[in-house]
Amino acid sequence: MTPAAEDRLTARRDLAWSIAVGGIAVVAFAALLLFVWVFAAALFLIFAGVLLGVFLNALTEMLGHVTRLGHTLRLTVVCLVLAAMLGGVLMLGGSTIAQQVTALSNTLKSQIGNAKGFLEQHGVDTSFLDFGSAAPAAGDSAASTVQRNPAGAGLPSAGAIASGGGAIVSQTLKLILGTVGAVGNFFIVLFLGLCFAAQPSVYRIGLLRMIPSQQRRTATDVVDKTGTMLQRWLLAQILTMAAVFAVTWIGLLIIGIPGAFILGIQAGLLTFIPTVGALLGGLIIVLASLASGWVAAASAFVLFLGVHALESYILTPLLQRHAIDIPPATLFATQILLGIVFGVWGLALALPLMAIVKVAIDHFREKDAAIEIAAA
Repeated sequence: MTPAAEDRLTARRDLAWSIAVGGIAVVAFAALLLFVWVFAAALFLIFAGVLLGVFLNALTEMLGHVTRLGHTLRLTVVCLVLAAMLGGVLMLGGSTIAQQVTALSNTLKSQIGNAKGFLEQHGVDTSFLDFGSAAPAAGDSAASTVQRNPAGAGLPSAGAIASGGGAIVSQTLKLILGTVGAVGNFFIVLFLGLCFAAQPSVYRIGLLRMIPSQQRRTATDVVDKTGTMLQRWLLAQILTMAAVFAVTWIGLLIIGIPGAFILGIQAGLLTFIPTVGALLGGLIIVLASLASGWVAAASAFVLFLGVHALESYILTPLLQRHAIDIPPATLFATQILLGIVFGVWGLALALPLMAIVKVAIDHFREKDAAIEIAAA
């Protein structure tokens, strides 16, 4: 065989190999996307458990700077302190929280109804404010909704009773299953977080062993940087949430808004979701304040602007300057995308997911820059 023929054969083999590798990569990527789409809820649940484990491990390491106890004992102390704080809040303010939640729910429903009526009077479509099925009209007779006994006894027929009972059972089952699902997810996240925090090195080593040996050093650097970044971000985020809760609660108390404590709690919790959470928290505060008059609503709006400025221009730059630095437009677009595709989980966990991706990208950029400098 001539050299030219051998070159053509080698070129064909290389082309065939490139096409085969590219096809396999495309199929593998499509399979990965399908897997993430189908099991998104479970994956987000596991990721939430990982975040809880990182947070508990960060507190455990901070406690290690002031005591020489072992890791397990320090984690036990951290868990007991957190459980005692949560139990104390529930015992001391449980009834107050329940009353304020009920009052706030009724107030928000009333204000949404008022806003809907105002918009309808001005010719604005308010179908997006319909959160449930409409109640039967007042003019409808009972005979139009309930099947009567042909004998005229004035009692519902057996079919009407069975239909009504079936609807009640169906709604009750939905409520029970929803409650069980929420409680189950909470305990799953709690269990995973405790497991990850109890033996972080075991899971770290297990993850790195899944990486090919040639890339293990790079993966180790990325994993360590990601863990450090998530620890700093979570601690800074908890401090920011606590500050937003305290300022909002005290400010609403001064203004005289009912349910100030629960409004402060929701504002602090929604701070976990950047941008979108702050807007949603401010909307809830303003709607709840409308029941106290326009002056109170305007004061609450000014308070929201002040709290948002405190969070955006003081707390976040001060506490998270070494944690996460992501452009606001990029973060907001990613939140909207993940929220539409994956729902609440995607919206709440968009920032830590983007932070992990950013750590990996920055690492490889630094590596490429180091190689270019060495080559120069």
